[in-house]
Amino acid sequence: MFDFKQGLSLPGDHELTIPPDGIMIIEGIHALNPELLRNIEDRFKFKVYVSALTQLNMDAHNRISTTDVRKIRRIVRDHRKRGWTSEQTLDLFTRVTIGEKKNIFPFQEQADEMFNTTLVYELPILKKHALPLLTSIASDSPVYDEARRITAMLNFVEDLPDELVPANSILREFIGGSFFD
Repeated sequence: MFDFKQGLSLPGDHELTIPPDGIMIIEGIHALNPELLRNIEDRFKFKVYVSALTQLNMDAHNRISTTDVRKIRRIVRDHRKRGWTSEQTLDLFTRVTIGEKKNIFPFQEQADEMFNTTLVYELPILKKHALPLLTSIASDSPVYDEARRITAMLNFVEDLPDELVPANSILREFIGGSFFD
């Protein structure tokens, strides 16, 4: 188990027992890893891969990458939920990407279903949350150039008010105001 607030793994083993008619949902970057699920027979698994698979372009030649949308989401969410700076999130994102290449991407095709969480209106919503965080990064920071690149991309996007986002939208995980909060 992992405590995201403190950024630490919790000590000890955490064994769970599921009743015969029970359902277990395993969520997170390791959820598709067969090593994690080795003690569960395949016939009892239904694997869903959930990701932000962006299909937006700035113009005919410049695509908005899935990675950029995920970075912006994390910057906003990490600041709101964990109290992190955008510099901390961007610095950590490099390690997250290494973990994804090892623990997610090799297994994503094994999913029974894929669910795309990208919303066409999310960058106009996230922009106002992300820009102040990105522009606060000092010019001598190792992630300054990356912050400037993302800022330049967001400057092409028109803002939309948060009030347009329904309380049950996945976007509320990042900006707050979900009826799940």
